[in-house]
Amino acid sequence: MSKILSQSQIGQRLTELRKKKGLTQEVLAKSVKISRPSLAQIELGNRSVDIIELQKLSLVLEFSLDDFVSEDFSLNREMEQLEDKMSKNVEERISEPILNINKFKNVLLYILECCAGKPNVGETVLYKLLYFSDFNYYEIYEEHLTGAKYRKLPFGPVPQKIENIIDQMIESRQLQKIKSEYHGFPQTRYLPLEKADLTVLKASELVVIDNVLEQMSDWSANKISDYSHKDLPWEVSEDGKDISYELAFYRESPYSVRVYSEDE
Repeated sequence: MSKILSQSQIGQRLTELRKKKGLTQEVLAKSVKISRPSLAQIELGNRSVDIIELQKLSLVLEFSLDDFVSEDFSLNREMEQLEDKMSKNVEERISEPILNINKFKNVLLYILECCAGKPNVGETVLYKLLYFSDFNYYEIYEEHLTGAKYRKLPFGPVPQKIENIIDQMIESRQLQKIKSEYHGFPQTRYLPLEKADLTVLKASELVVIDNVLEQMSDWSANKISDYSHKDLPWEVSEDGKDISYELAFYRESPYSVRVYSEDE
């Protein structure tokens, strides 16, 4: 017996079928001629799927439309139990980040300690290093690092309230702001005037930050901005809106930093 499915149910069923076939979002999206961000939004239940798209998906994923909309649709009972478990895990996570200003300041100081001397590390690079540190940590540990909220802006994700925090740190003589040029373009840089208090950071947090710095701190502003634009959380978010940390769990290589077991 068929029933009217919600967008969320459709997304969950398509995700199950895609994973059962061993396909990435990118491969499936190309097969049905839609963009990967569109497919991600369908799987998240944020976008409807029309009948033509559903027919194309049924051909690639090899499912019957009648079975797909049936009330007792299930790949197997274990999958249903897994869905319940995942749903509870999401509810248990603190999905609404709460900014820890002291920790944010010390993460900022630590990043600048490590790479403020590099001529490429201006505001653009700094903001992206903060973003990847926060989102990578959340993907791995399902906990917030600084709790900063990030907004989707044209040049990439930007931490909210960053200007106010930096102004406070300049006023308290923790940072120095410098205007300069880099390859002929104006650049705003910051120099740390004191060391980060590492007692407020866990070892796991420092490892994640160090990994981000090792990978990206030598990148130019253009390179790190382009890279951030292809990260799924930024890619599927609406312009000018907050970027949900939960989207980190939909990342794929090379952005995903968590080693997922088969159960996950």
